[in-house]
Amino acid sequence: MKRYIFTLFVLSPLMALAQFDSYFTGTSLRIDYCLTGNRNHTVYSLKELIQEPYWSGSKSNLIDRLEYGNYRVMVYESGTDRLLFSKGYQNLFGEWQRTPEALALTKTFEESVIVPFPKSKVDIVLSYKTWEGELKEGFKFTVDPHDYFIRDYHNFHLPVYEAWIGNDDITKAVDIVLLPEGYTQEEIGKFIRDCDFFVESLFSIEPYDRYRESFNMRAVLAPSVESGCTMPGAHVYKNTAMQFGFWTFNSERYCMSIDNRDIRDLAGQVPYDQIYILVNTKKYGGGGIYNFYCSSSSSNNFSAKVIVHEFGHGFAGLADAYYSDETGYDHVYNLNVEPWEPNITTLVDFSHKWGDMMDKKTPVPTPRVPKYVNTIGVFEGGGYEAKGIYTSHMDCLMKTLDGDHFCPVCQRAIERMILYYSR
Repeated sequence: MKRYIFTLFVLSPLMALAQFDSYFTGTSLRIDYCLTGNRNHTVYSLKELIQEPYWSGSKSNLIDRLEYGNYRVMVYESGTDRLLFSKGYQNLFGEWQRTPEALALTKTFEESVIVPFPKSKVDIVLSYKTWEGELKEGFKFTVDPHDYFIRDYHNFHLPVYEAWIGNDDITKAVDIVLLPEGYTQEEIGKFIRDCDFFVESLFSIEPYDRYRESFNMRAVLAPSVESGCTMPGAHVYKNTAMQFGFWTFNSERYCMSIDNRDIRDLAGQVPYDQIYILVNTKKYGGGGIYNFYCSSSSSNNFSAKVIVHEFGHGFAGLADAYYSDETGYDHVYNLNVEPWEPNITTLVDFSHKWGDMMDKKTPVPTPRVPKYVNTIGVFEGGGYEAKGIYTSHMDCLMKTLDGDHFCPVCQRAIERMILYYSR
């Protein structure tokens, strides 16, 4: 398969490191906050600030120039417009806003963002994109690092299993924390084997197989009281570590949790950039949200492919490329706005997507006919919509689980993200 080379422009390593050391420590500031609203309204409120023991993000790429996600955290030198750090992300609240329930109810979701812990006062801005694609400030506040109301992180001193260590420098690696959901103390051995399966599954797929040294994977061995997972549609409720459940947003295979604090408290036991929850069940399903967390069942026949599919969402910001399956959402994308995900387009601003990877003779849009089955094109149908949204390939692991590879466009997006964290 042809490989595509790109360049990511950043500050020189020495300049970037000096900037980091001037403004930040080697620990993290976890911002716990709430989003309250409905389909048309979004309100932020601060809950708590926690100093966590590790900063595992890049010290070179402090400003998020990819600008993925409909949500953003920005850190400024206090009282100035000097941007010190930024990062884009998605969340469960934003997904819920596109459900029919959000037209009738107002709800509150708790969530967190992680930034480097500052050495002096900083201004933090939390923003979100409107339906029209406009970035809107939602909440701004000042953080004094000496404020005694910033809580020290509570270390539970849980055992940690190092499933894979590719780089001892956590600031030059993608650090994944693996968390167990629905494993009792007697089943922790199974969780460790499932973590090994996770590593094997991820590294069996391009381009992850070429970047083993750029990943670290640590598992926090936190048992649940009960085995398995909550399944509301089957009237089954379990007492588990992080309260995950299927039927999220009335989609049977969607397995997520609104128990944000327990997820984050367990994750913070080790350095992490990405959170992946392995759910102790044979039921097919999972979920993945960009720079939020991912989950998947650990014991299903399709678990290996679901693992890499969901991690594609959470890590690289890849969109679902299918359009015929039922979901719990109304229209997710405004067809008059170019989506931020790198593997779909509305053609509103296709120049910033994968046109550079296409043969100039390939028609746009590209017909879904056998002639173009292995061609990078612009195929109508994707992002849960049969019309108006286009994908780059006729099939891919972000569309179906029939194959065993990502399309070249998705591979490039994954590789770009690996380099973002590791260089």
